[in-house]
Amino acid sequence: MTLKEILKHKYFKFSLTVIIYILWVIWLRNLWFLFGLLVIIDMHITKYVNWTFWKKRDEPKKKNALIEWIDALIFAVIAATLIRMFFIEAYTIPTSSMEKTLLVGDYLFVSKVSYGPKMPNTPVSFPFAHHTLPLTKSTKSYVEWIKRPYKRIAGFGDIKRNDIVVFNFPAGDTVVLEMQEKDYYGIVRENAYEYMRRDIQMGNPIKSFDEYVAIMRKLVWEKYNIVVRPVDKRENYIKRCVAIPGDTLKIVHGQVYVNSKMQPHFEKMQYDYFVNTNGKEINSKHFEKLDIAVDDRRYIASSSLYELPLTKENVENLKNFPAVTSITKYENTNTNMSGISIFPFSPEYSWNEDNFGPLYVPEKGATVLLNLTNLPLYSRIIETYEHNKLTVIDDKIFINDKEANSYTFKMDYYFMMGDNRHNSADSRYWGFVPEDHVVGKAVFIWLSLDKDKQFLNKIRWNRMFSLIH
Repeated sequence: MTLKEILKHKYFKFSLTVIIYILWVIWLRNLWFLFGLLVIIDMHITKYVNWTFWKKRDEPKKKNALIEWIDALIFAVIAATLIRMFFIEAYTIPTSSMEKTLLVGDYLFVSKVSYGPKMPNTPVSFPFAHHTLPLTKSTKSYVEWIKRPYKRIAGFGDIKRNDIVVFNFPAGDTVVLEMQEKDYYGIVRENAYEYMRRDIQMGNPIKSFDEYVAIMRKLVWEKYNIVVRPVDKRENYIKRCVAIPGDTLKIVHGQVYVNSKMQPHFEKMQYDYFVNTNGKEINSKHFEKLDIAVDDRRYIASSSLYELPLTKENVENLKNFPAVTSITKYENTNTNMSGISIFPFSPEYSWNEDNFGPLYVPEKGATVLLNLTNLPLYSRIIETYEHNKLTVIDDKIFINDKEANSYTFKMDYYFMMGDNRHNSADSRYWGFVPEDHVVGKAVFIWLSLDKDKQFLNKIRWNRMFSLIH
């Protein structure tokens, strides 16, 4: 028997399929999938069931264009679904939060095997749709009558500091459909603050902020359409992991410190700067050469002042412009809104995006002492991510109806930040990323399109097929 005949023999194909399938089951670490061997045996050997139900078994072996197209389409959908679920998935950068490391219009591949593929919580869903059916605004693309607990199968490694990670948005569990670009919890807090400020201005009796939050939560649910999404159907975010489980993070004057060590400066990281000129505007062609997008050019003509997000390199370049008289790095020193917009949303912590922490990042199995002061740091972990009942009665903390002065974490957590430090909605604004929200690692850019340019000029040729660091 020749090699060609061996490769075509049904028992060779059957044996190869069984070996690959068993290796896949071992990787999944779920022996229930071994029942799938019965399907493989029937498809290759016994043939009791017609698995290709769209064509007859006794159909003459002649070319049929429609049947061939159906075969190809079904194979493509199954193959692409398995590749997206277990190996690699394509993503697009929609915002400037990671500039200049990643630009708006970058198309990239994210590796699922870097940290281990996460099994879907809602396995029954429409192919290639995330949370909403195509051509609809709010129709769910998934059903929840089958729901699976969190499980991650083996990968090549763990998240390391400074990895660029894709994850499900932790605060995206609840969404206002009319304002999906905004954080539901932020909407409630901001409206509660405005409601409280109005009472102060009008001389009305002042309630506690928690009472205002409860009032506005009820009003938001009455006024808008609200949807609650499972973990795997929340929006995908991409940020740099600046702190891993067990780290202590602090931000001083915009500089990140992890375990008291200064975070290295990334070449493409940028901050906001005030750029003063002698009264003349900077030519737009100069901004193009510096890769400063049109949407990022904020100019106040009355003050001859630009507010620009700049890398270190662009700061040095602008210093050489004749029209530029001074460049000053922006730093937020206002803490008046820290209890409203900055994690952990408590008046006990006068933090902002440039001065933040110190904050311990929880590690699985680690125990922290709990008190009313540090409870806001970990209350969402205890109650929402790790599914405990949390109450405070007479200044005492109760977890699952038992008084508690400590808590042991069940999962690892991460702290994520964008490289565009003054223009990124990240962990400074909504807190920790649980391990069960991690999707994968950004690996390389396969296409990049500049929305400010036309036709072939839109393609950023120098970014195509470049690795992400």
